[in-house]
Amino acid sequence: MIGASMLLWTIVVYMAMRKLYARFYFPLLVPIATSTVVIIITLSLFHLSYEQYMVGGKWLVHLLGPAVVALALPLYQHRYTLKKFLWPLLCSTFFGTIIGIGSGLLLARLFHLPEQVVRSIIPKSVTSPVAMDIATLIGGIPTLAAVYVMVAGIFGAMFGPTIFQRLRLNTALGIGSGLGAASHGIGTAKALEMGKKEAAISSVAMTLSAIFASLLCPLLLLL
Repeated sequence: MIGASMLLWTIVVYMAMRKLYARFYFPLLVPIATSTVVIIITLSLFHLSYEQYMVGGKWLVHLLGPAVVALALPLYQHRYTLKKFLWPLLCSTFFGTIIGIGSGLLLARLFHLPEQVVRSIIPKSVTSPVAMDIATLIGGIPTLAAVYVMVAGIFGAMFGPTIFQRLRLNTALGIGSGLGAASHGIGTAKALEMGKKEAAISSVAMTLSAIFASLLCPLLLLL
């Protein structure tokens, strides 16, 4: 019973936060951030554990796979655009991955964080399953890496459009590669709000970023 209740509550909260975001279009009100806050407050008020929540929440996790597969549609629809901009996309994603890894590493060193935390924050800009595998490989904490991934994704979705606007960046290639490389799946969902072409480019950038990060993370730790 509690599983069905948590699943239904999550869906209701998310739909309500989407309506709120549509009415008051403000970066801090991005649905995935506000929904997370509301659900955390609910769990705290009713003294429910994460394990109890995931009895129903796990079904949403199972839908991540089909959601990613569904991105194949905009990829197919804009395959010629992707082929045309293949090299710019490869280069931008490669340097975006380096900046994502390097910024996390530098900030962690700057604040003298424990070594295991440093190794967990490095893969923050790639999708969760890959980030957790990388964290395990380099001696980090997989679950902590997943938290940093979520934070990076939410911040990208919240502030990415504002940054693009300030920089006068309005091309599908720039927006898609930026969101995909920096904010993985959450960024790609945000890119889909902006257009199918942006979403297609973002999904490719997300995949390339995961590949580049898998190769670069172990190397950067040796420097």
